[in-house]
Amino acid sequence: MKHIVLNRIKTPDGTILIRRHRHDYVTHIDDNGETYMVDGGTDYLRRNVNTEPFEEQSVYADAPHNEIRQGFYWGTRGKEGNQPVEFKPLKELDTDHIEAIIRTQTRQPGWRIEIFKAELAFRKKSS
Repeated sequence: MKHIVLNRIKTPDGTILIRRHRHDYVTHIDDNGETYMVDGGTDYLRRNVNTEPFEEQSVYADAPHNEIRQGFYWGTRGKEGNQPVEFKPLKELDTDHIEAIIRTQTRQPGWRIEIFKAELAFRKKSS
């Protein structure tokens, strides 16, 4: 089974719609008057049918790591855990943060942990 890293489309007017969580439903009325929608986060892809098609831009866990590190987002509340949630792409997370995620987020699916480990290996190789 292919795991979804990023659930994203681009509408004909260039609007990017991204969903990061299950049931994180969003719609957009395009310049062409049609409504476009994205739902499902990283659990499933749900779209509507339009006369003028959208561009599928989703990223899967089997994509090249450079695509994954730009498209895989992690919600963070800051170092002290008291900030509003901010979603950051994997490539912008501190190495210490990634190591802490691997160490503490034991309920994450294995494929997500493997993405974090691949990022650490990528950084080590690139340094």
